Amino acid sequence: MLAFSRTSPSSHELHICFKTAGFIRRTNRRVLIASTTPRCLLRRPSFRLVNSIPSPRLCEQHADPRCLIFTENNPRVMTKLAHRLGLSPALSFHDAYSLTDPDLVAFLPRPASALLFTYPVTTTAEAHYGKTNEAEADYDGSGPGEPVMFYHQTIHHACGLIGLLHCTTNGTAADFIQEGSDLEKLVKDTTPLKPAERAQFLHDSEMLEIAHAAAAQSGDSTAPPLGEDPGHAFIAFVKGKDGHLWELEGRRKGPVDRGMLEKDEDVLSDKALGLGPLPFLKREEAAGSGDVRFSCTVLAPSFDD
Repeated sequence: MLAFSRTSPSSHELHICFKTAGFIRRTNRRVLIASTTPRCLLRRPSFRLVNSIPSPRLCEQHADPRCLIFTENNPRVMTKLAHRLGLSPALSFHDAYSLTDPDLVAFLPRPASALLFTYPVTTTAEAHYGKTNEAEADYDGSGPGEPVMFYHQTIHHACGLIGLLHCTTNGTAADFIQEGSDLEKLVKDTTPLKPAERAQFLHDSEMLEIAHAAAAQSGDSTAPPLGEDPGHAFIAFVKGKDGHLWELEGRRKGPVDRGMLEKDEDVLSDKALGLGPLPFLKREEAAGSGDVRFSCTVLAPSFDD
């Protein structure tokens, strides 16, 4: 079974690590919230968080014919999909084994263009989401003046796909979209559209469905039963054209501005991590839920073969 080294974390010190002593059948990737004191065996997990591959049988259960079942939050799968859509091979997704240990963060290539972060949909997380989303104004942005491209999610169980689009079409990653690619065409076609029209464009895109299905089948683990809810959500954190850190989640009203970053600060900088993903962990810690099902991949320069 999956083994963890557990300690009681302090309120100001969080370390994320993986310790695998086997595997649980079709389990999620688990991340330990612990202090920086214990030594952890860091390995790539045997199984990964699932999200999104088309299935006609599942789609029959919903009024909307466009719906997906789950597959992995796997750097290899996400990279394959991004490259198939038209992102340059110069960028790839990488596993982040820690967001607080400087030595482990240092293993990741820089600059980091985006974070694709997954978190458990707990009572605490949903209460925070409901409160903050309700307080936000409706978003009606469009056009080249948007600091970030935002995509509402209307495809059932497609939060991983929407997260990938948020990562690859914003910030410095957008400069690596290849000319003449499907991704370049998607950006050109959706940039002038209002949020509802943009969401409908993605909903109706056969190109996205085919590309996603091809990439998803290259994963490592078996998808859960049809109709099963994964209990997770995907968020992209990107640095926008305006230098701000933006939180992008397809079920929200719009993009969420998390604050200004300095010119030399990317999404893996201490400030960006403190404004972006780390508060999600701290809320679960404060609530005492014990839920540690977080994961993060980083879009950054590819390693040389």
